[in-house]
Amino acid sequence: MIFSEEVINWYLKNKRDLPWRDTNDAYIIWLSEIIMQQTRVEQGMPYFNRFLENYPTVSHFASATEDEILKLWQGLGYYSRGRNMHYTANLVMDEHGGYFPTSYDKLIKLKGVGEYTAAAIASFSVGEAKAVVDGNVFRLLSRYFGVDIPINSTKGKKTFGELADEIMDREQPGIYNQAVMEFGALQCKPFNPDCPTCPLRPGCYAFRNRKVKELPVKLKQVASKDRYFYYFVVSKNNRLLVNKRGANDIWQNLYELPLFETSQAVSIEELLASPEVRSNFGDVLAKKITGPIKHVLSHQNLHATFIEIQDFEERFASKMNWQYVDYEEVRNLAQPKLIFSFLNKFLN
Repeated sequence: MIFSEEVINWYLKNKRDLPWRDTNDAYIIWLSEIIMQQTRVEQGMPYFNRFLENYPTVSHFASATEDEILKLWQGLGYYSRGRNMHYTANLVMDEHGGYFPTSYDKLIKLKGVGEYTAAAIASFSVGEAKAVVDGNVFRLLSRYFGVDIPINSTKGKKTFGELADEIMDREQPGIYNQAVMEFGALQCKPFNPDCPTCPLRPGCYAFRNRKVKELPVKLKQVASKDRYFYYFVVSKNNRLLVNKRGANDIWQNLYELPLFETSQAVSIEELLASPEVRSNFGDVLAKKITGPIKHVLSHQNLHATFIEIQDFEERFASKMNWQYVDYEEVRNLAQPKLIFSFLNKFLN
């Protein structure tokens, strides 16, 4: 039996019951695909359900504010995905009459929609013969066919894309694409794959040559950078001083506390004596609440310390465009997980 038939037969017996598999609505499929990127299904499912409940159509999604989208997105990380979704929803309303595109050529032009996502939506919604290649597919194809070209190299992406297209079942591309991804997620897992029960084992290069742990090959990533964040906690009359982050850095347009960043770890005394802090806070009394807390992002390690400030002069707040917000309103602001976790304890 050929590769695609084996994978589809396995899928029909073992697939998970996921809500987006019961629809050909391109909007709902798009919603699920973007939310599930770089996210485990178990983690992403509650977000998918909440987004679909709040925004059942692309029109509802477009009508929301970016702050509302980011608040609902809070905790998923990669916040640019949420911003891109909001932009795309409005684009669909303006340029596609409110009908979410279903063809690969139109989908690939949408912000935040890459080759994989466009192929997934097109094949799942209208059965367009476009092969998907995500991390699960890379792993399965690399092991089964014995391809040792790095999956995160330009040559690797081209090679695996061509291979995926060659072996795809063109009569039922939607089911095949679902099957090959599910097979990689459940059977041919990154660690401890279930080789003993695998129906592909007889033809699997990695199994026959004892290279399951060696494939797929991946180029080493750029080393992570350390950043040192010092957050100042300033409260007055049940209001908290907050800052809305700008562009060109992490957490764009999310709310946080007044922040000072240093190139290396410093003591609170050193921090308060620095010209930057003195020019924005004057002479203040301070005490550390907690930290440093390590918060890991893609290629970045944040070391956050939270410091409570007393005797703060309000003239400095306007100078830095910081603003006081009532405690209850703070809870409704879209915040990075690091800030949300701290404030969830601080405000209770």
